[in-house]
Amino acid sequence: MTSEEIFSRVDHTLLKAAASWAEIDKLCYEAARYKTASVCVPPSYVKPIKEAFADVVICTVIGFPLGYNLTAVKAFEAKEAIAGGASEVDMVINVGEVKNRNFDAVLAEIRTLREAAGTHILKVIVETCYLDTDEKIKLCGLVSDAGADYIKTSTGFGQAGAVLNDILLFRKHLSPSVKIKASGGIRTREAMEAFITAGADRIGSSSAVAVLVRE
Repeated sequence: MTSEEIFSRVDHTLLKAAASWAEIDKLCYEAARYKTASVCVPPSYVKPIKEAFADVVICTVIGFPLGYNLTAVKAFEAKEAIAGGASEVDMVINVGEVKNRNFDAVLAEIRTLREAAGTHILKVIVETCYLDTDEKIKLCGLVSDAGADYIKTSTGFGQAGAVLNDILLFRKHLSPSVKIKASGGIRTREAMEAFITAGADRIGSSSAVAVLVRE
């Protein structure tokens, strides 16, 4: 797999709390140069990026990183982000509602965000490190039924990140129309290739340029 092929699947990511504009500017320059799928950035940087980098695809996060925001707040965030120039939104589910087995509420929230995102790409972060196998399978059904574009493994802020076996599990239980984004702790070429081979359509990583360009 060539570096170019990997870059085309990477959401070049910078979501740390203290991210400065200088760092975001560098991220976007790299994304444009190496033709990554998108940049994944804090919502406050969406509009400035749109103004400075017209050709960069902007992804941002909603209800991040804990997911227990009210649904109405998440919907507002998504609409504001899209109005500011985001093409893709990655929402965090309410994991507590999964643990409560309140799956109707989880489904309703994803559907609300689907409506808020309109024709833009919606990725659903399920934070796999907090889930058992049955919950992961159930969420595959909910994400599929809600019409989301992607299921995403992790925020990168939880107890653990992406795991290869979860990608295989997701692909087995998702609707064929739903893609997979692996994110969290993916820092080597070998790991990126392994996740893509397992079925991940996107890779969320802050390390792709450092790894792939250095080689």
